[in-house]
Amino acid sequence: MHVDTKSVASHLASHASITAFGRFLRKTKLDELPQFINVLIGDMSLVGPRPNLFNQTALIEEREKYQVYTVLPGITGLAQINEIDMSTPKKLALKDAEMIKTLSVFNYFKYILGTIAGKGQGDRIKKE
Repeated sequence: MHVDTKSVASHLASHASITAFGRFLRKTKLDELPQFINVLIGDMSLVGPRPNLFNQTALIEEREKYQVYTVLPGITGLAQINEIDMSTPKKLALKDAEMIKTLSVFNYFKYILGTIAGKGQGDRIKKE
């Protein structure tokens, strides 16, 4: 992103604020590579609710209500492959809670394979 871009959630960021290299990183998912370090050290999982920003109070309240914070955050999950992003906090929290309740080894790998196959787009940059 350009230097003067405000620190906001992806779905609130302007498409114009993304550099050409940034678009490449996002499209190829290489921007997620640093998250794997968090997976390797045990702070994150491959599958789990996507981490939110500290200032996303509506989402935090909904996730607390549905006990989403009882599991490790993840790189992908049920919400991401169903194109639910942080712009709909209640819907996201409900989908995260559903994922937690129904998570199995089969579903874990289903979410990973769905993400690799390009199903869903997660938090998108708004186009202007």
